[in-house]
Amino acid sequence: MRKILLVDDEEYIRRLYAEELSEEGYEVVTVATGHDLLRKINLSQPSVVILDIRLIDYDGLELLQEIRSRYHDLPVILCTAYDTYKEDPKSFAADYYVIKSFDLSELKMMIGRALETDSSIRLTGTY
Repeated sequence: MRKILLVDDEEYIRRLYAEELSEEGYEVVTVATGHDLLRKINLSQPSVVILDIRLIDYDGLELLQEIRSRYHDLPVILCTAYDTYKEDPKSFAADYYVIKSFDLSELKMMIGRALETDSSIRLTGTY
């Protein structure tokens, strides 16, 4: 079973996305804060990370840079309510950029693409 690590500070988003993605057959681990994310990557060894940009305790784009410096090949999908960050050079480090929606079709499609790409790459970094 492929594991998704979802980082969002909004509880209802974590619950909704976790429920829908679990129904698709993924194991979903959720984290509410950016500070917990790096530790959780080590513990859960996810296949993909879904990362909100505006977290209550952390700048998601800075967190993306930290993920990239430690886990070069770990697929990251930025999932945010704001399209204004799409042109931010820091967001280019993400594999995909998705605008939050209650219709998760686009997010599910990007997860599928990220996992297809990941299937031929071994994750690097310290686990």
